[in-house]
Amino acid sequence: MEIIELLKALILGFVEGMTEFAPVSSTGHMIIVDDMWLKTEEFLGMYPANTFKIVVQLGSILAVVVVMWKRMLNLVGLYKIDGQTTSVKGHFNLLHVIVGMLPAVVLGFAFKDFIDDHLFKVEHVIYALVAGALLMIAADKLAPKRPKVDSLDKISYGLAFKVGLVQCLSLWPGFSRSGATISGGVLFGMSHRVAADFTFIMAVPIMAGASLVSVLKNWDTLSMDYLGFYVVGFVSSFVFALLSIKFFLALISKVKLMPFAIYRLVLAAVLAIIIFM
Repeated sequence: MEIIELLKALILGFVEGMTEFAPVSSTGHMIIVDDMWLKTEEFLGMYPANTFKIVVQLGSILAVVVVMWKRMLNLVGLYKIDGQTTSVKGHFNLLHVIVGMLPAVVLGFAFKDFIDDHLFKVEHVIYALVAGALLMIAADKLAPKRPKVDSLDKISYGLAFKVGLVQCLSLWPGFSRSGATISGGVLFGMSHRVAADFTFIMAVPIMAGASLVSVLKNWDTLSMDYLGFYVVGFVSSFVFALLSIKFFLALISKVKLMPFAIYRLVLAAVLAIIIFM
């Protein structure tokens, strides 16, 4: 592949890594940057370009595993936290993650073709940015003043499922997985930090599964000629995600969701002016 094409992969990896953990939609930002400037669809084709936008997120997900490795190992009983293993009833465990991700997995399989064919467009991202911002504003305004759930180990299976239902909104590119799940968690009584931690942990199996499905579905359209493009995007996403994840986890406890909601509304307004006027 030419250097300019690999540079585009590097830029998209940067966009993904720096926005994956903020509730602003990493996929939405990649669609915006790609459709308006980079135009990778012109040399990859539509489906390989869409697949890249899913697979490149694995770099960010790997960063979650690296940063939260103790909790990830604890989920499968391979590491003790405070003297407890996930086998202890009532403590956060793998079943919480499965229950939380189940609604999005079911709907994702059901509407995968529709999403790929119709929603990976800047116009739909604009609408999703606004809708997600409104949910985030509602979460900050309506959330309990004193969160009832201030640690992952206080999350019940029912609460995990309710947050998982809200997470289904993130199937709409531009809505933001972290924006949906953090907002849902906060509305249902989680602290912002706990909601963020739960979001990132759930993202690991969800994004791994989504990437596998996307690759298998579009296998016939992929080529080894694209391998360098995918590798550069993956590595770029991983590196920049490592730089941003701890910063965001510290920030979300201090500023809540409102600044991100305002950013989304401003971005949507700017894009609407560019696209529709």
